[in-house]
Amino acid sequence: MNICVFLSAADLDDRYTRPAREFAELLGKGGHTLVWGGSDVGLMKVVADGVQEAGGRLVGISVDFLSSKTRAGADEMVIAKDLAERKALLLERADAIVIMVGGTGTLDEATEILELKKHGLHTKPVVLLNAAGFYDGLKEQFRRMEDEGFLPLPLNELVFFAEEPVGALAYLEESLGTQ
Repeated sequence: MNICVFLSAADLDDRYTRPAREFAELLGKGGHTLVWGGSDVGLMKVVADGVQEAGGRLVGISVDFLSSKTRAGADEMVIAKDLAERKALLLERADAIVIMVGGTGTLDEATEILELKKHGLHTKPVVLLNAAGFYDGLKEQFRRMEDEGFLPLPLNELVFFAEEPVGALAYLEESLGTQ
């Protein structure tokens, strides 16, 4: 599986790096490919290191203005001209999407992916890895959107909330029939 992961490039503490590292190790041991923003800093580096050390492949899709932060030694690195092209290429190369902790960039990527799915422009499974309860508020907001009629399909068809890395990967493998 080619698994796109949206996540922060910030240096974060163990409550966020531990689940990211665990997911990366599971991904690599499963023989999957990480498709990610290509940066070799912060949480992006933690995940890329974990996947590579566990035997998985790395496909980075960076953007021109961040090209100085790309990871040397990735199996493949693509440099997009802007963020819109980058998001399109990440989705195009992915069989599934995992959203990890992050800031405004991660939230932008997540909402765009969910909006595209909502309109039937892709049917790829999307998992939100809720490390240390980071997305509890967003989960509550999504439930309110569903309850009040803002979502044209059930929330559980739009996104799966996983509390632990093993649950995230198990959901993806089951969704895509690769168990």
